[in-house]
Amino acid sequence: MTEDGKKIVEENEVKGVNTEFATIMAMHKPNPWGKGHIKLYILACVCFLNSTMSGYDSSLMGSINVLENYTSYFNLPSKGTTSTGIVFSIFQIGQMTAALFVWIADWQGRKRLIFIGTVGVAIGTAVTSTAKSLPVFIGGRFLLSFFATLACSASPLYLVEVAPPMYRGTLAGLYNTFYYMGSILATSAVYGAHKHLSHDGNLDWRLPLWLQMVCPAFVSLVILWFPESPRWLIGKDRHEEARDFLVKYHANGDPNHPLVALEMNEMIDSLRREPITEWRNFFDLSVLVKTRARRYRLMLNMTFAWFGQFSGNNVVSYYLPYLLANVGITSTDTKLLLNIIYALVGWIFATAGARWHDVIGRRKMLLGSTAGMIIALSVTAGTAAGYVNTGSKTSSQASIAFIFIFGAIFAFAYTSMQPIYPAEVMSTDMRAKGMGTYKITGGCAGFVNTFAAPSALSNIGYWFYVFFVFWDCFEFAFMYFFFVETKGLTLEELDDIFEAKNPRKASTTVKKVKVRTLLAEDGKVEEEIKPSV
Repeated sequence: MTEDGKKIVEENEVKGVNTEFATIMAMHKPNPWGKGHIKLYILACVCFLNSTMSGYDSSLMGSINVLENYTSYFNLPSKGTTSTGIVFSIFQIGQMTAALFVWIADWQGRKRLIFIGTVGVAIGTAVTSTAKSLPVFIGGRFLLSFFATLACSASPLYLVEVAPPMYRGTLAGLYNTFYYMGSILATSAVYGAHKHLSHDGNLDWRLPLWLQMVCPAFVSLVILWFPESPRWLIGKDRHEEARDFLVKYHANGDPNHPLVALEMNEMIDSLRREPITEWRNFFDLSVLVKTRARRYRLMLNMTFAWFGQFSGNNVVSYYLPYLLANVGITSTDTKLLLNIIYALVGWIFATAGARWHDVIGRRKMLLGSTAGMIIALSVTAGTAAGYVNTGSKTSSQASIAFIFIFGAIFAFAYTSMQPIYPAEVMSTDMRAKGMGTYKITGGCAGFVNTFAAPSALSNIGYWFYVFFVFWDCFEFAFMYFFFVETKGLTLEELDDIFEAKNPRKASTTVKKVKVRTLLAEDGKVEEEIKPSV
């Protein structure tokens, strides 16, 4: 009994960085398989198809680059050189250019930018697939990259904003795992075309290029029918539409669910203080740096963008056939098959990792994965050196095995988190421009990788791995001291975290409350929430 005579029916202790949200989840958690949630999952699955574009291009270019019909048609050398680097790295140049236009998501909405991007990808694909000269081919790849970046910036932005906070890491995290679906489609297409069409002119490399438009073309046909992000709607003073979205998709149709009220109040309050970007200030970048908290957010956004492209992963994905050649694998069919297997391993581990973001947390997963990559790259460098110096077949096999282990470790934490974390750490009024800076920074890192890697692999071989071992050690230390935890918080609740003196520490400080279900003398059931002693 309580001091005022009410009967305590049930008493629980709830832990969380934000105890109000944690209490709602403990007492009134929506059914994850309710009607509204299932509809949201279907919407998300369509958006996932946009992620195939990056994976398709990465593995497509790595695969067709070993085809004699392709290299002879454009007079490309069999070994990686500056010419090969330009063909690859133009994708990053298009990515960085397109990042300057991501603000369109604030102007026209998230789903309209996805539509513009997917239609543009179809146009770029047509140019590359019909190119008769290397300059036209490179120009088509620029167009393809430009529009793919628009779609691939707006898609995670949309997913992070529409996902329920308790499943945001899983739902948005699954987006980037479809990178591997694109990779599998590309490598399988090239392998099949090479086996059966290599004697029919240039179909063995032109057909896989055409197939690059399949997924984005489908998305372009349906995306305009999707609901808009509730945060964008509130930013445009369309509050009722935003509330209807939360009721339907977050509360499974229950208009009185406490989660709806919590999210609406937080979004309205946040956007009242910092309104969404309007046409007058599309190019005003002071929103990213005008306070200490915003500069900290931007720092996390940009460093994670660089780490995600400059941890050794891009070298493996784009140049896996070259890496295999460095340790004695020379058969084209074997290289293509190992490319497919590498993509399958990555997809399995990235999909598993997406679920664990909401269980383990972003920060712990990143630290654990980075430590694992350091070990895997160290062994890869050592065994590659053993093969080069002694010709040992065992060393060659071990080096290949640890290349695959590195890919699995990277995929588990980094791949599925790349679209989530940079968007989560941005406030709503920063998010579109923040995704632009994310793409520019990632593009710079990817450009350095893909442009320099052919020459580096040709000239210094396994020492290239050693460089990334030391770089990943730096990444681990930086993440430990500065990266915040975003698990278990709504996007608006992160505002308080970044205003703290030490955001990293504030994000990992867990509070406790006691939640009681009380029965009054008149039979009325009440809930009481009070700090835990």
